[in-house]
Amino acid sequence: MSLIELRNQVKSLANAEVAKTHLWFFKTGKGEYGGGDKFVGLKVPTQRKIAKVFLNLNYGELSKLLASKIHEERLIALLILVERYAKSNERDKEKIFKFYLKNRKGINNWDLVDLSAPKIIGEQLVNKNRKILFELAKSNNLWERRIAILSTLAFIKRADFNTTLQLSVILLNDEHDLIHKAVGWMLREIGKKTDSGGLKVEEDFLKLHYKKMPRTMLRYAIEKFSESKRKKYLSGKI
Repeated sequence: MSLIELRNQVKSLANAEVAKTHLWFFKTGKGEYGGGDKFVGLKVPTQRKIAKVFLNLNYGELSKLLASKIHEERLIALLILVERYAKSNERDKEKIFKFYLKNRKGINNWDLVDLSAPKIIGEQLVNKNRKILFELAKSNNLWERRIAILSTLAFIKRADFNTTLQLSVILLNDEHDLIHKAVGWMLREIGKKTDSGGLKVEEDFLKLHYKKMPRTMLRYAIEKFSESKRKKYLSGKI
């Protein structure tokens, strides 16, 4: 199966009404975070099906997809990489990891990050040096910062919380709402690991930082708390 065939399939399945909705949902207007992005109108389950058919595309073809102006083509490339990573040996996993980082310019919206970073960057760094995440967290690029914090979901699932907490401190004063949501989400995920002491870890972190957290970050972090406890955090009375 070739890149041309994939693009023909994407084109044949295009849906103008879905595309219109996606243009609004992913904030593609001038000055918005997804400004200028193009959609043809494929839903994620459809893109997953296409990805499974084209798993054997070579890296040159995947590079072209990740450089595409069409959002769905970039996501399909990432879904291919995620699928291949899960089935690869250690050498090929490292190759996919490096390819991902090299082509991260095309990973430029929250869905592209969220559906790929934990499963490639996070998984690859489970038992390795995580310096790259701290570099990405300090980037001027919004999506690189989101890649950094979302990648830690792979660690959280293994009750490994320290990197998430360290990156959360770095991103505590971030100016972008999408980072506030991402950090709050990861802190909430830590809290859900009750069998590993995650709730205490999250609350200890919040008690140190909640008063200076962006409101959205805090709201996301405490979403699963009882109503009375949420009110205490939001009123600053913990």
